[in-house]
Amino acid sequence: MTERVDAVVVGAGVIGLAIARRLAFDGREVIVLERNAATGSETSSRNSEVIHAGIYHVPGILKSTLCIAGRPMLYRYCTEHGVPHSRVGKLIVAVTEAEVPALAKLKEQGETNGVGDLQWLTGDAATALEPQLTCTAAVLSPSTGIIDSHQLMLALEGDLEQAGGVVVLNAPVKSGTVMNDGIALEVGGAEPMRLQARTVINAAGLGAVDLARALKGLPPRQVAPLYLAKGNYFRLTTKAPFSRLVYPMPVPGGSGTHMTLDLAGRARFGPDVEWMSAIDYRVDPRRGDVFYADIRRYWPDLPDGTLAPDYAGIRPKLLPPGSPNADFRIEGPEHHGVPGLVNLFGMESPGLTSCLAIADHVAGLLAWHGSVAMRVSGGVNETV
Repeated sequence: MTERVDAVVVGAGVIGLAIARRLAFDGREVIVLERNAATGSETSSRNSEVIHAGIYHVPGILKSTLCIAGRPMLYRYCTEHGVPHSRVGKLIVAVTEAEVPALAKLKEQGETNGVGDLQWLTGDAATALEPQLTCTAAVLSPSTGIIDSHQLMLALEGDLEQAGGVVVLNAPVKSGTVMNDGIALEVGGAEPMRLQARTVINAAGLGAVDLARALKGLPPRQVAPLYLAKGNYFRLTTKAPFSRLVYPMPVPGGSGTHMTLDLAGRARFGPDVEWMSAIDYRVDPRRGDVFYADIRRYWPDLPDGTLAPDYAGIRPKLLPPGSPNADFRIEGPEHHGVPGLVNLFGMESPGLTSCLAIADHVAGLLAWHGSVAMRVSGGVNETV
């Protein structure tokens, strides 16, 4: 038998939960399908847990606009819902004179994006803030913060459930078929089922490309490619050297081997960039050798033997190694022609910071398509 539902969100990471919450608040009947045994057990819980200011991406793209919009929304949400977070601030550092022009350009880009509180610091001024830091110049970002991503997801899930939505775990979506009156999904797990939904949001993260490929009726050319960029983290076994986050200049595929803090004040370093052919979360201790060298560029006093393998995450990249960073791909019916479907591809950083703004953006894509369909049909209640 086929169960009919209004809206299905595939993927119970932070972005999927934020979208589901928004749709439920709009009065939609929402079911979230998650293939794992817990929410947010992939990319959403394997990252730096940083609330980004909106500096790193060029003006006008979704990664910039949604980060800038999402940051104040996220801070406000955390305050209102008691989600642990802290505006610890961040220093982006130029270690050599040769890096100073790129740092200045990065500051200018952030300001163009709308980050209005960035401060240029000389090396001496930066060292006055963080005495163990070595650099030639730095940019201080006071609005950068840290967050407990697990508590954020619990809060989003709680809002969703209060609004009548539900999360179903151990429910992998195997395939789907575009129908005249919705999208039929074949759901596996211990109790397989067939759901037909008016709206399907593919927020499956690392599984989003595979799910899109398995949707019969979605043109293959509308499916994004996928490249896996692993990010390894090492934890510091001694006291944190800095009170703020410290980032070196960005590297291809990532933002450099930076130091972040958790809410208990413990320090960790990473992520690096390790291109993979398959998902593998093991951290090779031998990669620590490169970490020591990278970190000592801005913290020369890092003691030997104080880095321990911690965890790893996988970034869903849309372009191969050596390419510039790609933008988010958030594609609704006006892009691919399938009524009621939104695909989210390449949802990496700053996806956590942007999650509430992404949810509004997706709701807007669905509203736009519904209004167009209603005008075309000439009806009043015939939205798709």
